[in-house]
Amino acid sequence: MDDETLYMTMLFDFFGELLTEKQREYFDLYHNEDLSLSEIAERAGISRQGVYDIITRAEKSLVQMENKTGVVGKWLRTRNELQRAETIANELIRMTHGHGESAELVKELVLSLEELKN
Repeated sequence: MDDETLYMTMLFDFFGELLTEKQREYFDLYHNEDLSLSEIAERAGISRQGVYDIITRAEKSLVQMENKTGVVGKWLRTRNELQRAETIANELIRMTHGHGESAELVKELVLSLEELKN
């Protein structure tokens, strides 16, 4: 999966319910099920251009929603920082050889960070 498809899929996960039913269906078939425009058109009984237009409008709507809210960008930054904090905490456990009161506190921190990531 290329970066653009991954980004579009993330936008869809966050904002997909705000699309029309047809936009959701065609977007999902194209990006998540990896069907071609022709395959979707054949299933739907419309032209390839019609499918393209619906998917393009859906993508444009998703990008506009992200531009207005910044939700996906914030989620990605938060996820990265949680991963960074978890890496630092694991390094602290290693440095304390996993023993002592400090190590126990750091282990609790790691569990909390993992819970936040899920």
